[in-house]
Amino acid sequence: MSQTMTGAEIVLKALKDQGVEVIFGYPGGAVLPIYDEIFKQNHIKHVLVRHEQGAAHAAEGYARSTGKPGVLLVTSGPGATNAVTGLQDALMDSIPIICISGQVGTFLIGTDAFQEADTVGITRPCTKHNWLVKDANDLAKAMHQAFQVATTGRPGPVLVDIPKNVQMSPGVYVPAREAKRKSYNPQTRGDLSDIRKAVELIEKAERPIFYTGGGVINSGPNATRLLREFARATGFPVTSTLMGLGAYPASDKQWLGMLGMHGSYEANLAMHGCDVMINIGARFDDRITGRLDAFSPGSKKIHVDIDPSSINKAVRADVGIIGDCAVVLEDMLRIWKSGGSKIQKGAVKDWWKQIAGWRAIDCFRYAPSETTIKPQYALQRLQAAIEKKDFYITTEVGQHQMWAAQFLKFEEPNRWMTSGGLGTMGYGVPAAIGVQMAHPKSLVIDVAGEASFLMTMQEMSTAVQYRLPVKIFILNNERLGMVRQWQQLLHGERYSSSYSEALPDFVKLAEAFGCKGIRAEKPEELDGAIAEMLAYDGPVIFDCMVEKHENCFPMIPSGKGHHEMLLGEAETEGAIDAAGAMLV
Repeated sequence: MSQTMTGAEIVLKALKDQGVEVIFGYPGGAVLPIYDEIFKQNHIKHVLVRHEQGAAHAAEGYARSTGKPGVLLVTSGPGATNAVTGLQDALMDSIPIICISGQVGTFLIGTDAFQEADTVGITRPCTKHNWLVKDANDLAKAMHQAFQVATTGRPGPVLVDIPKNVQMSPGVYVPAREAKRKSYNPQTRGDLSDIRKAVELIEKAERPIFYTGGGVINSGPNATRLLREFARATGFPVTSTLMGLGAYPASDKQWLGMLGMHGSYEANLAMHGCDVMINIGARFDDRITGRLDAFSPGSKKIHVDIDPSSINKAVRADVGIIGDCAVVLEDMLRIWKSGGSKIQKGAVKDWWKQIAGWRAIDCFRYAPSETTIKPQYALQRLQAAIEKKDFYITTEVGQHQMWAAQFLKFEEPNRWMTSGGLGTMGYGVPAAIGVQMAHPKSLVIDVAGEASFLMTMQEMSTAVQYRLPVKIFILNNERLGMVRQWQQLLHGERYSSSYSEALPDFVKLAEAFGCKGIRAEKPEELDGAIAEMLAYDGPVIFDCMVEKHENCFPMIPSGKGHHEMLLGEAETEGAIDAAGAMLV
């Protein structure tokens, strides 16, 4: 039944009815009525972040690790603009988050009032949809529709902007079932004739590959289960984008590793040489395709995506199927089985022999050192220490992110949180806080670079306040590592502003926050130091001093095709031309 209550009460009632358990936020004048209602209830836990960008990334981490929408609450003006980076990050990586922002009173909008900003105008390009609610009677409907839009179709961020007088005015609460946006009905079931065409290509494929993306994980556990069933039934090789790691188990013999700019040699060569590419929930982004006219030139491409705009946007699909990954995979598997589960067994066996030759290259090999910690070695030792534990990994952005994707192994979905599309330095610490709030008894580690860590390190105060035992594993090379690598390859080793001068003592910084600080400088110190980090019941900042000039290989030079990968330093001279330099 409809109830009359204040706008602030409507917000809390809507959040409770949507099953929200945690919100991340920072108070300010324009949201004080909502914060007052938060104080009066015990159903929803509020986490006080130290910066609104942190609230958005924490909501992303919560959403990515649970499959539920993340919620953040910010004030007007700078509160909302500080959240914009997180909203754009969520938009590009298809993460469902709901941002509730305060706004100056409706009678002050347009007057340049204190802490006023055109939040709806500013966030329109970086949300799926947004609302400025000027009447408390419209507020419940907007709140429920925000959850509907964020979580259906291609997931993403939404924003509800609520003027302060609307929060304080009486309005009628409308239940969720009465507030659906009837005009928004994303297509979830793929066209069966297109699915049959895809199955025909799969049956005739001699050099097939499953190319999977974050859409498989976003679709939910059923999509992951069906992907694994289909892949094992066919015996086809499987690769994944950065966002799709964990959808297929890393320990499986059919797993080729991640593909793309810093992906595995075997995955990239298989993508280049395949004759049928089965794209499930990936969007053919530039870090995957390399030079478009050289991207898998001889293959027929099947593309399954819930977002119609992604089909044929970057790469032309021979068979484009609009629909939810789980629904399409279920139909595809059923039709394939009903036709006799046919594959070209002899040809696929020969294809695996070719892939085995590429695997033998051992593309992630590196020159070990007895005196200096190599970043790859640090991650190998971390993997060895956590592989039997219940762990979640977040990362910042840069070389350490790519090494983490290469050397850490994910057996299940929703265990890997990283900023893929936007590449947001500073993502990992607040994302780890969001993950730890969702999984209080699990091990949560942020693999960080020292430069990225400095961008949102204030959120360690949040970790301490809420007793969140996140572990920050810093690969400290005292450089902006990826920037320095590109300057070496593209700009004649002129290292302009890529050296991190005046770095803090991270052990002392940890102690200042009330965390534990650990440092390792030599290879023989690593195992003991990692064990100490994992044993400590509280937040840790681990300062792992690594080789300063190590480059991340293998790599596809920008402007090149998958078959033009660089495996090490010896191949880098002259590898990137002027056209490629523009694509970095």
